[in-house]
Amino acid sequence: MIKFTIPGKPIPLKRHRVSKFGGMYDPSSKDKKDMWLQIAKFRPEKPLLGNIYLKTEFYMPYPKTWFKQKAGKPSDILKDKYENIKLHSVKPDLDNLVKMIADVIQPQMIHDDSQICWLSATKLYGKPRTEVLIEEL
Repeated sequence: MIKFTIPGKPIPLKRHRVSKFGGMYDPSSKDKKDMWLQIAKFRPEKPLLGNIYLKTEFYMPYPKTWFKQKAGKPSDILKDKYENIKLHSVKPDLDNLVKMIADVIQPQMIHDDSQICWLSATKLYGKPRTEVLIEEL
């Protein structure tokens, strides 16, 4: 079992692009490298080879307009109508967030992302971070 938390706002995977000279490039390569540097210390000695259960929880920041105003600036207190909202249902797409995690953890943590046979993913509001659990079934 591998469990880790990536601090900061979750980053979705961007689609590959074609340059003006006709070559393909990955606009997410820098984000992938930065994310890998944060989670490299959790790498197992050998990548997991069996069936994989991947659980991810993406915590997105609350919009600033949801907070009460104190001296013209948002305070730390949510407005009453937003207190009970926990699920995040706007962009970025959940599948693109999961794809980014799956791309970053292979081939060092799991051999291939096709090994993932059970997936649990949630987008919530809270302190921006990504919590990941990788378990071999």
